[in-house]
Amino acid sequence: MVKALVLTGYGINCDEETAFAFKKAGAEASIVHVNDLIKKPGQLKDFQIFAFPGGFCYGDDTGSGNALANKMRNMLWQDLMEFIDQEKLVIGICNGFQVIANLGLLPAIDGKYGERTVALAPNNSARYECRWVSLKGFSKKCVFTKGIEDIRMPVAHGEGKFTTSKDVLEKLVENDQLVFKYAKGKGLAGGEFPFNPNGSVLDIAGICNETGRILGMMPHPERHIFFTQQDDWTKQKETLKRKGEKLPEEGAGMKIFRNAVSHFK
Repeated sequence: MVKALVLTGYGINCDEETAFAFKKAGAEASIVHVNDLIKKPGQLKDFQIFAFPGGFCYGDDTGSGNALANKMRNMLWQDLMEFIDQEKLVIGICNGFQVIANLGLLPAIDGKYGERTVALAPNNSARYECRWVSLKGFSKKCVFTKGIEDIRMPVAHGEGKFTTSKDVLEKLVENDQLVFKYAKGKGLAGGEFPFNPNGSVLDIAGICNETGRILGMMPHPERHIFFTQQDDWTKQKETLKRKGEKLPEEGAGMKIFRNAVSHFK
């Protein structure tokens, strides 16, 4: 069976939902405290998927995701590199995206892991933004997002503004590493609030590494694994009923977890 390790500890608070989503997708999911992982780093070899869930690790006191990233860089770097070299999968959601960006697991252009070249900065609104957003899928190489073109998910963050240098941005476009962009209607958000909730450059909501096996995204797919979790599900229910179509049980976010699990099947 495919096994997913879901990290927890020090303020991470989406671990149970993330583990539930992986289990629903057919994986065996284990929630492991970062200290237990450090005590027994060899256990990483038993897993095919490593998930960094959302939350507020260390209270974001030294910048979102920075403290946990430093802890893992100092204590688990070699094990992380071995995990990645074995062509396994890594996903960082919201705070988890901040962690792996600070770790330099993304975007890792030219395979240069450990270099921090992108950041998730404070939202333009200077406020915590908790709302549903529409996204458009772009990357053809990302393992997690195969078959996803348009999707809705919630965001919940104070520091989600994707920013980087012009050179890195050009490389991300050239390498097909832009996975999700915030959308408005049938087009992109164009930086317009609240469709782009944080002011991210080019409306970027998620990126992957060059192999497509490491994904970082600010929206929360684990919060849209049931149809009835969607913000407009009652409206969608009436529309489908009038068309005589069956109501779906799963939310669109489940596709991300199913893609990850099926990759190893």
